[in-house]
Amino acid sequence: MRHALRLSIRELHAPASAASLNDEWFVLENTAEKSFSTSGCTVLVGRGKGRLRTIGALDPGFTLAPGDRVRVVTGNPGKKAHGVPPEGDPKSYHLFLAERLLSGAGTIVVLAMKQHEVARATFDPEAKDGIAKTEEA
Repeated sequence: MRHALRLSIRELHAPASAASLNDEWFVLENTAEKSFSTSGCTVLVGRGKGRLRTIGALDPGFTLAPGDRVRVVTGNPGKKAHGVPPEGDPKSYHLFLAERLLSGAGTIVVLAMKQHEVARATFDPEAKDGIAKTEEA
């Protein structure tokens, strides 16, 4: 039986173009009853049953109170080539990556802490929130 995840990825948003990394993000929500610090968490991506690869770390990370959300943006807000960073709620946390996370339908995005998954979602560009519906085990 799978343990309940402490965080939930509520939205996956693909960029309009491969270079507009500030237009690619995922929204993370704390679904637990206690605050959660993402310091030291890693972002991993993959496809299908293949091995996930580490893309980057949340350093210094942030703390989410129960029910709080944050938008984790792939790009660098100071790089014009990455496009205009998103504004408004939820607040944004930038990964400062040089490549995109989402490589089409079926891309799996995972947030892990010390090799334990704390959030997971599969990209579906046809879904309203960008997340494929999955069967719960």
